[in-house]
Amino acid sequence: MACAALGVNRASYYRQQGPTTGTRGGGGGHQPRALSPAEQHAVLDVLHSARFRDAAPAEVYATLLDEGSYLCSERTMYRLLAAAGEARERRDQARHPTYTRPELLATRPNEVWSWDITKLLGPTKWTYFYLYVILDVFSRYVVGWMVGLRETAELAQDFIGATAAKQGIDAGTLTLHADRGTAMTSKPVACLLADLGITQSHSRPHVSNDNPYSESQFKTLKYRPAFPARFASVEVARAFCQTFFPWYNSEHHHSSLGLHTPEALHYGLAAGRQRVRRETLDAAYAAHPERFVQQPPTPPAIPTAAWINPPFPLPEEVTTMPE
Repeated sequence: MACAALGVNRASYYRQQGPTTGTRGGGGGHQPRALSPAEQHAVLDVLHSARFRDAAPAEVYATLLDEGSYLCSERTMYRLLAAAGEARERRDQARHPTYTRPELLATRPNEVWSWDITKLLGPTKWTYFYLYVILDVFSRYVVGWMVGLRETAELAQDFIGATAAKQGIDAGTLTLHADRGTAMTSKPVACLLADLGITQSHSRPHVSNDNPYSESQFKTLKYRPAFPARFASVEVARAFCQTFFPWYNSEHHHSSLGLHTPEALHYGLAAGRQRVRRETLDAAYAAHPERFVQQPPTPPAIPTAAWINPPFPLPEEVTTMPE
């Protein structure tokens, strides 16, 4: 009646009033039904024996029962093994490492390259040609490309080596970024980059945003009006690329480059062209200022940096290149 009047749970009251030994709420006292230390050691000795060391507690429990012996419950066996640090998944489990988010900054040409491989559909179903492309992250300039019949580490190794030699890359000046394809993570490519003094960088698994520049370039390629549904042969694919990449490098005015071409930014021609644009717009404003209501027109700014995954927050002294 007192518990009901005070709103106290009756079972809680009696548990708190009971002895400190032999009850669940007694402050951590010894449970009289628990195995003694000697009995616990005896159970562990049986579990560690040559007969049962490879058997599950359920198997040990059932075998002993069939022999007319009872040491403890199956759950107690598991509890004793867990207390000894011996209870774990028996099968080998895949342990995925923690992949670092790549953060790469390019403030000049030939500082960070991005490369990838895309499939080009062949003449029949299930036939492909493989387009290898290396792109300069700062200027978006395609510094090298190759169409192969296969995707192999050896082809990638020769391709990267030839491109680095063509651009005159010095050791310790370049970072090469890629995803985690088999060719990108292969031992021949890693050894080549180590020999050339090129830093290797990889995207996180299943994160396409870690390699955005190559993905964007492939989209530009495949959305061209002249891009065919299928290529009749590897020679046709190479002929198409021989037309596309010169256009992309020297004629395509890139929206992320202040509407300059990749070639202009890669080879330092953008500043001179920017002056011509500014003079042209100044003349247009002087001739008809009424047509420009808010302010005199200015050409789009030339970016000074390009990030792959800029840090948060972005340092104020670094101007990012828009995606």
